[in-house]
Amino acid sequence: MIHQRFTQEIAIQKRLKEIKDKVNKEKPLVHCLTNTISINDCANAVLALGGKPIMAEHPREVKEVTVTANALALNLGNITDSRMEAMLLSAKVAYEKGIPSIIDLVGVGCSKLRREYAKELIKKAPPSVIKGNMSELKALYELPSHAQGIDVGKEDEVREDNLEENTALLRQLSKATKAVIVATGAIDLIVYEEQVYRIDNGCEMLTKLTGTGCMLNVMIATLISTGKYVEGAVLGTLMMGIAGERSQETKGNGSFRVALLDQLCTLTAEEIIEESKLTIYA
Repeated sequence: MIHQRFTQEIAIQKRLKEIKDKVNKEKPLVHCLTNTISINDCANAVLALGGKPIMAEHPREVKEVTVTANALALNLGNITDSRMEAMLLSAKVAYEKGIPSIIDLVGVGCSKLRREYAKELIKKAPPSVIKGNMSELKALYELPSHAQGIDVGKEDEVREDNLEENTALLRQLSKATKAVIVATGAIDLIVYEEQVYRIDNGCEMLTKLTGTGCMLNVMIATLISTGKYVEGAVLGTLMMGIAGERSQETKGNGSFRVALLDQLCTLTAEEIIEESKLTIYA
């Protein structure tokens, strides 16, 4: 078992480096339909990883834009009628054309509108990756959720004493949607059917700056443009956590934001592998 886990770790380290190198070389176009609160930081996060962002959201042009993109990132934050229409149009194009896509379930734990919309979109145009905190993912699965606005409720947080229970839930959700599930929190879990990756990188400052979850969403979109959905989700989550750790010794939110973008731009594959707190369960 120890030998098998060591072999898995070596294999994923190699794939993570390959993904990072490929993105830097190919500079994928990433269509981001994100919310206006975080749109600038999201564009800069894509650029930091080596991709090219486009933030088109008018319903009359998004199909044309999406078909030219290498990946699609959808975000339910600060939702509007126009963006709801545009996201579904883009999601359908991505699904039909085989373009990698991710949806961020922002606020589905506190909003029936967003929850029902997310279910409709996932059913009509299944995404490659579904991202959310545990309150949002439980709400999507029609389980009791304790969301505090767009934040995870304390009762829903992934801890050592409920890790197995939450992992089982995420496996079920992955099998039902055929998507990679990214559950963010103090403990991050990336699940695809029987594969489970736990990440313990990160810091509290990431929760004190608005838009870091949205940035992670577009980062994952950038990395899954390579066609490696599980490993792309793992790499994006590792990068955000490690960049946060490296940036936390700052005066406050403003300097942390600048440092975070700097770290995302300059992190090497070797540094990511060296500093990763990654556990593979399957």
